[in-house]
Amino acid sequence: MLVLVAPGQGAQTPGFLTPWLELPGAADRIAAWSDAIGLDLAHYGTKADADEIRDTAVAQPLLVAAGLLSAAALGTETSAAAAAGAPGVVAGHSVGEFTAAAFAGVLDDTAALRLVRTRGLAMAEAAAITATGMSALLGGDPEVTVPHLEKLGLTAANVNGAGQIVAAGTMEQLAALEADKPEGVRRVVALKVAGAFHTHHMAPAVAKLEAAAKELSPAAPTTRYVSNKDGQVVTDGAEVVARLVGQVANPVRWDLCMETFQALGATALIEVCPGGTLTGIAKRALPGVSTVALKTPDDLDAARTLIAEHAAV
Repeated sequence: MLVLVAPGQGAQTPGFLTPWLELPGAADRIAAWSDAIGLDLAHYGTKADADEIRDTAVAQPLLVAAGLLSAAALGTETSAAAAAGAPGVVAGHSVGEFTAAAFAGVLDDTAALRLVRTRGLAMAEAAAITATGMSALLGGDPEVTVPHLEKLGLTAANVNGAGQIVAAGTMEQLAALEADKPEGVRRVVALKVAGAFHTHHMAPAVAKLEAAAKELSPAAPTTRYVSNKDGQVVTDGAEVVARLVGQVANPVRWDLCMETFQALGATALIEVCPGGTLTGIAKRALPGVSTVALKTPDDLDAARTLIAEHAAV
């Protein structure tokens, strides 16, 4: 059984969209999406520097657009393809959940991008209130790490599995973490994000996203959609959107998502552009599951092979 996943913020790098725009129809699709959301996605995906694409209001729609574009190149982004069995499950990490909602047919591509544009702007505003950030902890035991983070006033904003937890909070709290690592944690790595996402610091963004979501008419998922909230399969479109809204200020439980993939019989996993992060976690947490990360169009053939071998399983 094939799982299609979409990465979250921090996966972007300068120029990562450039080779994808060389594919037939890709530039036109990006131009149409840019017009729809009032953001020059082609510029930010090809010419902008690391600081520009670190901006939450830019990074989030850019990541969703890249995921949708790379999935289109595979032929897996439509509900018809999902109904045919490729993929059998979809999920996304953090903002990648919007990409996954489009994969599942809950929202069309443009609706997903408009909603995530609102999300990015609202979260950027919330992040500007207090200087906050996120850091990945490598190694350690969650039962030791989480209480240690709470002692420092930090939140375990992403529980990713395979020994990785992402802490979020104020810059002062993150500096204290650097000086006082939990037992067993080898390294603390600052992430390329501009706020303490999935914490109470993002509460101001929830109301704005909630208002925007009221304008939508979500459809029922056409393939199994696994939620970051608790790793459960969600079968109601309105519930998917409600979870997208609430997840802004609540922790991502990617560990539980992977447990669900395993329980459903996952045999292969493809991570859409800019892939790498989630396949890296899967290699450690899901032994025996074949993986492909879409970084450039050169990876499409390997992904299509995986689809041919696993989509019908």
